[in-house]
Amino acid sequence: AVQLAESGGGSVQPGGSLRLSCTLSETTSSPYCMGWFRQRPGRVREGVAATDRYGVTNYGDSVQGRFAISKDTAKNTLYLQMYNLKPEDSDMYYCATGTLAPYEGLCGQIDSWGQGTQVTVSS
Repeated sequence: AVQLAESGGGSVQPGGSLRLSCTLSETTSSPYCMGWFRQRPGRVREGVAATDRYGVTNYGDSVQGRFAISKDTAKNTLYLQMYNLKPEDSDMYYCATGTLAPYEGLCGQIDSWGQGTQVTVSS
């Protein structure tokens, strides 16, 4: 199975920016879909952003226009650039791969995810 390692989380004030990174272990084939979701204990998983191997991207409604997903295939790394962060963006962010097309900011049929990186937005 693909192994994913997130980094880049931290604490920031409202209106600030952060960039998350996710490095994939070497794989023989690139995942169909890669993306980010956020989740905290007791809450449902919320899709943030996802992109498929053809470059189609999809964002969750709450982050549309503020977050940008990108990937560097040569480095096996996925990024999430977050701008204009709000307190409600505070959460654990997970990188994930899936076998189906992205929808509502989430890869379809998620099959792997990392340990997560914490993002805290507060003044």
